[in-house]
Amino acid sequence: MPKPLNLPFDPIARADEHWRQRWGPVPAMGAITSIMRAHQILLAGVDAVVKPYGLTFARYEALVLLTFSKEGELPMSKIGERLMVHPTSVTNTVDRLVIAGLVDKRPNPNDGRGTLASITDKGREVVEAATRDLMEMEFGLGAYDAEECAEIFAMLRPLRVAAQDFEE
Repeated sequence: MPKPLNLPFDPIARADEHWRQRWGPVPAMGAITSIMRAHQILLAGVDAVVKPYGLTFARYEALVLLTFSKEGELPMSKIGERLMVHPTSVTNTVDRLVIAGLVDKRPNPNDGRGTLASITDKGREVVEAATRDLMEMEFGLGAYDAEECAEIFAMLRPLRVAAQDFEE
């Protein structure tokens, strides 16, 4: 987990207070600032857990996605679509996994221009071990119980729907 700040006050509540005094009440400002700080905290925590495996959370997500596929392989375009990232990011992520021996790449026989990424046995071992560690630290959300985690998921879903991440 990231190093605690241990401030004697809540800086986001303080910023919200200053915001209200200067521009009036805008609850969305406090909410977005809290979400962005939570993102920093969570990403630092999960990255610290997967780092000993030579992974970032993005690389871990790609490995998990490959383990979820029937044959352990997917076209690079599908990986980008499912992880909701730009093709350049997928290429960078998969290339790093190839260098680490966790993924192989080969031409897609069903698409002359496409490339398939497939998880290796070593990749399967690494993703299983990293997953155990992430589950043990509850993906950084140990401050919440199962019901609260479900509430967080439900609360953020309309935002993802509004962004057209998927069809409702």
